[in-house]
Amino acid sequence: MIDIITKQRDFFNSNKTKDINFRISQLKKLKNLIIDNEKSLYQAIYSDFGKSEFDTYVAELSMVYHEINNCIKNLKKWSKRIKVPTNLTNLPGKSYVIPEPLGSVLVIGAWNYPFQLSLIPAISAISAGNTVILKPSELPLKTSQVIAKIINNNFSEDFFTVIEGGVDTTTELLKHKFDKIFFTGSTNVGRIVYQAAAKHLTPVVLELGGKSPTFVFADCNINMTAKRIVWAKFFNAGQTCIAPDYILVEKSIETEFLSALKLEIEKYYKNKEDISDNYPRIINSRNFERLAKLIDHDKVFCGGNINKDNRFISPTILNNIEFDHKIMEDEIFGPILPVISFSDINTVIKEVKNREKPLSCYIYSKNKKTINKILHEISFGGGAVNDSLIHITNDNLPFGGIGSSGMGNYHGLFGFKSFSHYKSILHKSFWIEPSLKYFPYTKNKINILKRLLK
Repeated sequence: MIDIITKQRDFFNSNKTKDINFRISQLKKLKNLIIDNEKSLYQAIYSDFGKSEFDTYVAELSMVYHEINNCIKNLKKWSKRIKVPTNLTNLPGKSYVIPEPLGSVLVIGAWNYPFQLSLIPAISAISAGNTVILKPSELPLKTSQVIAKIINNNFSEDFFTVIEGGVDTTTELLKHKFDKIFFTGSTNVGRIVYQAAAKHLTPVVLELGGKSPTFVFADCNINMTAKRIVWAKFFNAGQTCIAPDYILVEKSIETEFLSALKLEIEKYYKNKEDISDNYPRIINSRNFERLAKLIDHDKVFCGGNINKDNRFISPTILNNIEFDHKIMEDEIFGPILPVISFSDINTVIKEVKNREKPLSCYIYSKNKKTINKILHEISFGGGAVNDSLIHITNDNLPFGGIGSSGMGNYHGLFGFKSFSHYKSILHKSFWIEPSLKYFPYTKNKINILKRLLK
């Protein structure tokens, strides 16, 4: 392992990755390799999750293709020197900022979208001119193996390589110094990564999670709201870090809204105890058992069906939930949706603010004052108004958390920036040099400085 890290640092120091054309050629190569291996990726992800080809393309491959295309298109522009104004003190002269790569980086991927959550940060790192060690999650084993095969059979390990393994492998990697670490996963593991990075003063991007609230107000379009929430929550069987974690619905429409949710679920999910084309299994037995214990059958409004053999949990709505119930303690990360009704917006905003800052927040309302109140008062990573989840597809928006839901961001230009250092340069000429800053320091000089600088 140390040999690979050393090789990557030596390759970076050769300055080859600073060549923009080299970066673009590697991105094009990666895209073509993914195209050539699409079938293997579909098979691997289905083997790990039971996820359909449609879902895999939409949530994994299409996003990776888009990220590569966006980087190829804009890389030369992103990499240019940025001219900035020069202050009076430093005239005559000019000032500019140079984006430069950080060096050797480590990307630790997540299991819930094992391809795109591993590849997109790696693409950002390559675009910025870094060498990359990628450690995919070991839980979707087949997918990890295909990723390793694609990368390790086609890229030199001193530039871009995959190291497979479990917790022990990650622990060993974290002992070494990198120029940046990018981690996607749980808040608890994020703390471990952060502590390990701190020993080397290594900067980190942590893409974590949290309990993302969804506000539903009486003036919303109830049927459209239910349709969008059901899709967002139960996509990937709820195993999405930015899925709506719980609903806060205005009391006056609670009954109608719950019925709309149930109707929407029945349209697309038949509650069969098997895996359908649009509904994958829970990733492993440990997570299945954790989720099954969260279902209070006295609170089930619809769903609640489970099948241990298939790791199947049907889309489940829980109602009559309060903030102090067990389901509200931690991020659910599965197909269980608790619903809390409220009458006073200030009370419910206070409850949300008393908890850790969420990764996402969603608001369904037509009232600009209500919308702006929540956007102004609640701190969260990112979100949407009158939709859920889909904001992640806009790479003009930075994606990332705040507080315990993460730090740093990526996607598009923001990913390039996350893996770059912006070097500031003042460039002066020789043709004139005022004597003001030099000895002797006279009273006249200090008076001139005061007039200039106040």
